Amino acid sequence: MRHRQLRRQLLTAAIAVTGAALVLTGCAGPATTPTPDADATLRVGLVLEPSDLNIRTTSGAALDQILIDNVYQGLVSRTEDNQIVDTLAKSHDISADGLTYTFVLRDGVTFHDGAALTAADVVDSITQVQQDPTFVDNVALQKVASITAVDDSTVQLQLTSPDSNLLWTLTGRAGLVLESGATNDLSTTANGTGPFTLKTWKQGDSITFDRNAKYWGDAPKVKEVVFSYIPDASSAVNATLAGELDVQTALDANLKDQITRADGFSITEGKTTDKYTLAFNNQRAPLNDPLVRQALRSAIDHAAIVEAVGGAAVEQYGPIPELDPGYENLSELVKYDPDQAKALLAQAGQENLSLTLTIPSFYGTSVANVLVSEFKAIGVTLTVKSVEFPTWLNDVYTNKDYDLSYVNHVEARDFQNWANPNYYFGYDNAQVQSLYAESVAATDPAVAAQKLKEAAYLVSKDNAADWLYTAITLTVVRDGVTGFPVDSVNSRINLAKVAVTG
Repeated sequence: MRHRQLRRQLLTAAIAVTGAALVLTGCAGPATTPTPDADATLRVGLVLEPSDLNIRTTSGAALDQILIDNVYQGLVSRTEDNQIVDTLAKSHDISADGLTYTFVLRDGVTFHDGAALTAADVVDSITQVQQDPTFVDNVALQKVASITAVDDSTVQLQLTSPDSNLLWTLTGRAGLVLESGATNDLSTTANGTGPFTLKTWKQGDSITFDRNAKYWGDAPKVKEVVFSYIPDASSAVNATLAGELDVQTALDANLKDQITRADGFSITEGKTTDKYTLAFNNQRAPLNDPLVRQALRSAIDHAAIVEAVGGAAVEQYGPIPELDPGYENLSELVKYDPDQAKALLAQAGQENLSLTLTIPSFYGTSVANVLVSEFKAIGVTLTVKSVEFPTWLNDVYTNKDYDLSYVNHVEARDFQNWANPNYYFGYDNAQVQSLYAESVAATDPAVAAQKLKEAAYLVSKDNAADWLYTAITLTVVRDGVTGFPVDSVNSRINLAKVAVTG
């Protein structure tokens, strides 16, 4: 694959340079490892700024990307490769029947305001999410019957029936532990247990973290982190080349040559669960007609889409990406065939069909232009409506007022959206919902994954959407910066191991 070739090339170049350095310095004694600058500021360029900092009620991956792991933590968390690890819990146990989860808390954990973490904080935090339907991931805790403190350092969750997703759910919003009784405004401030504290938020510009000097774990290796929000891809590259950023995430692959021609930078290529999804409003005519949905999918040349994004992508034909349980290559279910697309539209009684594609403005025009051209070839007029992200959240995500939409669903293990007819996709399939329920109820991970695979097959066969591609994330890292995550950067950036040496 192209991204593996680039990684090998970069590694070969690094080895060559290192070898040359050893030859030149061999007479002067052994090379020394640069010492990290404990007072360094790390400057990171991001694309999507959150509209609000309330981790409980504000949707969108922009908050998870920087606040989870760094500012807020849960009993468990996930690694770059989506493995679940204990965090505020030093251990956990699941009963054989899958109904009882017991967590033993770490000693010596404090919140940023100095208060000690207790079992009561955990109970209160998870109970709030469970009981308040306005909280993000409230639905994910529907099988939790009770949350109790067994003693000062032990918390127990009792379920009404097994939930194979529960531990994963607790690595996200639902499992974050906030201080019980704290009165800080979550929209503009944060009081977590993580290695960094929230210092400032300059809306429309940046968010700044400070090192948490009283962190319970290993101290962060940088003193300060500044996240600068630069939605325009070219402007982000210019800021990197001008020395204004140490790390630039989400590099546009079409601009990669500008970085590779410059000295002092490397580009990492990471795996993701970033599913760039062409959503169909399954509740709105004519997209409630399976023939129309099939026709639109048959009109899309996925190879052309991947080329349009500079090749930093892999084709995906179903709702589950390769990194998630239940993945299966479903390319057999849809083929690029404009003639078949025209025939399907005729069979559906559709002539001179006009549709609107609503997309957040920061996605640019490359993919939208390909879709406009390909739909035109089958007699469909596609009008592109580019809107600011808060408008997209209101019109498309909340009010479901759209025909088609194109957006990146970065979240891992989010198949539940296809089993929820109230989600903005509007997809309602009783068999899919049943299979998903069976997956959730399974106590054997292999069985859970198999049920997801069967459900995903039905969703793709029903042409509920088109999954244009799964992204390969490109991150620019200047020389002297080490430990920055490589995979899943658009959904989580854990800064615990990042160091700056020059």
